[in-house]
Amino acid sequence: MRVRNMDIKWISEGGEGMTLHRKYDLLYLSVKAFDNLEWLANGFSTRFGGVSRGYFSSMNLDLHCGDDPENVRENYGRIASAIGFPLTSMVFSKQTHTANVRRVGRKDCGAGFFRANHLSDVDGLITNEPGVTLVIFTADCTPLYFVDPEHHAVGLSHSGWRGTAAKIGRATIEAMQREFGSDPSKMLAAIGPSICRNCYEVGEEVAKQFPNCYATPKGGDKYLLDLMGANQGVIADAGVPMKNISMPNLCTCCNPDLFYSHRAGGKKRGEMAAFLGIRGEDW
Repeated sequence: MRVRNMDIKWISEGGEGMTLHRKYDLLYLSVKAFDNLEWLANGFSTRFGGVSRGYFSSMNLDLHCGDDPENVRENYGRIASAIGFPLTSMVFSKQTHTANVRRVGRKDCGAGFFRANHLSDVDGLITNEPGVTLVIFTADCTPLYFVDPEHHAVGLSHSGWRGTAAKIGRATIEAMQREFGSDPSKMLAAIGPSICRNCYEVGEEVAKQFPNCYATPKGGDKYLLDLMGANQGVIADAGVPMKNISMPNLCTCCNPDLFYSHRAGGKKRGEMAAFLGIRGEDW
């Protein structure tokens, strides 16, 4: 895939709260509110800049979807170099749409990439150790970023409708409070690119698990669910000031040429990844 000027213009204008970065044909986004924190590395991949082919084209970051593993590993090398963290610093988990949050450290680096993944049924990761990069995967679900500038601690969570209903955003904040002494009123949070309300149609059984302000009747037993807004509400209710929550409002389903989307492509697609790391001395 090649980067087109119209794509760059769209992201630049539509990506409120995010910074667009380009390295040759590789495009990734970062959270503007985090960009001036020199101790952090953060990013969110797009489809541009990798070597995967077919419907995985081109920056697929899912090692378990049927893509050539060597291509995926090359993709990771490229995005890691662009954002600025070593591959050996990454920590993955086996995401299963839970609200389970786990504290990780340098001992967990390489899990899911260089060796077997021991972090099962975990959708939220937190750390305060330099030299660790948290990684979560999405293809419409909501990536949630958390930063504690006071204690130099971070959290990164994967929030689909199940995780949102179970309030994984609150669970992540409470885990950072418990483990690091984080004060929610001083934390920064961001909601990355994910499916928008207009694209996310759900049934009544799902809709009734959310306040009416986030689930709009569409007709019959169908509703439109605002995952971004619901996660913003969960984070704010947990004590993070609204002014500290970045809302880029970039929809993955509306823009399948830029992002992988489960709703738009079904199982014939790759996945993006969100990255949030604390820089090590050797970075």
